[in-house]
Amino acid sequence: MTNSDKHQETIARIKDVRAQAIEHTRQARKLARERRELMQSLLDDGWSQSDIARELDVSRQAIQKMMTLAS
Repeated sequence: MTNSDKHQETIARIKDVRAQAIEHTRQARKLARERRELMQSLLDDGWSQSDIARELDVSRQAIQKMMTLAS
């Protein structure tokens, strides 16, 4: 295998990894929106951010951040 072939394989792998990273980012954003919607439904039903945090074993600040970042 020549250096040129190795380089082409490396470039192909970089492209593949990049495509996977883009897909993972898209999925993460979709899941963050879903998480926010689910938490918002609990808030609408009278739960507090502290209640949700306690159930998820995270801080209230973490819940607040999740709600803000997913907006």
